[in-house]
Amino acid sequence: MTTTTKQPPHVLVFPYLAQGHTLPLLDLTHQLSLHNLTITILTTPKNLPTVSPLLSLHPQIHTLVLPFPSHPLIPAGVENVQELGNSGNLPVIAASTKLYDPIVTWFKSHTNPPVAIISDFFLGWTQHLAQHLNIPGFAFYPSGAFFAGIMNYCWDNLESLKGLGVVDFVGLPRSPSFKEEHLPSSFRMYRESDPDCQLLKDSLVANKLSYGFIFNTFESLEGEYLDFLKREFGHERVYAVGPVNLLGPDSTDRGIPVTSSSVFEWLDGCPDGSVLYVCFGSQKLLNKKQMEALADGLEKSMVRFIWVVKTGTAQQVEDGILRARRPRLGSSRLALAVGFWGCQGKKKGLY
Repeated sequence: MTTTTKQPPHVLVFPYLAQGHTLPLLDLTHQLSLHNLTITILTTPKNLPTVSPLLSLHPQIHTLVLPFPSHPLIPAGVENVQELGNSGNLPVIAASTKLYDPIVTWFKSHTNPPVAIISDFFLGWTQHLAQHLNIPGFAFYPSGAFFAGIMNYCWDNLESLKGLGVVDFVGLPRSPSFKEEHLPSSFRMYRESDPDCQLLKDSLVANKLSYGFIFNTFESLEGEYLDFLKREFGHERVYAVGPVNLLGPDSTDRGIPVTSSSVFEWLDGCPDGSVLYVCFGSQKLLNKKQMEALADGLEKSMVRFIWVVKTGTAQQVEDGILRARRPRLGSSRLALAVGFWGCQGKKKGLY
């Protein structure tokens, strides 16, 4: 009589191809890998280096590396929003939908296919995929529950919000109000006549089909919004698991080169919790006026700070904005870092 060994449950993890989305989901994947699970991470060839540090730590994690689909607005060889800026979200999301059939083919050929899929909320179209494969799909939000509530309200009230200078979010906890220009950019850029915009809208709205929702937040910060979403979705499968960067691998290696170890050496010499981390992500580029205003505020705050700037603008910041301030700031209060995510982690000095 032959006996078959029961295989661990298999989970497919699908990060969105932007650093601020990918890294939190990889931190969550690290935690999942500590349990008896088979995990496959879906990525593309040029995004594999971001995943590699986690694979080195957990060799049992598998990868599904699929060619990045082409799109007329994405230059050849570009596979991440970081290389395109915020406007790149539309074509990257549209291109990602072409991975539907290759994933189905892989799933059907697998001897131990996934029993669940965890995908970034920008990839909401995967909820249709999960339903097609008859497995539960979980939407992962690298941001908080408040943002999800705002986003859902915008798409649910698309027509009535057009032309409003100020939007009152009636029904949300504390009834927040925002000027139109402060609404999520994915909503503001929506044009019904644009096929990519329609794909974006459909993908984001499809998240409501998710079996469960995972947020990079915590109860004591957003408890009332987590409860609101449970009522809105009609179930309790709304999970706060953050901040996930504190649960990720104990390493500063995020698969992205750190330009200088001097930043970390400087930080190690600062008291715990004494350094402000200033970074606007890989998609945003402040103009000179905004940079000068930020520099003024940081100078007047009298706190130590790390200011992370986009590659290519570091010299502009150093020469045009910080040069006059350096004698006043001194080396004890400022570190300028080039790049984005290398400093983001469990360094004790940061707050």
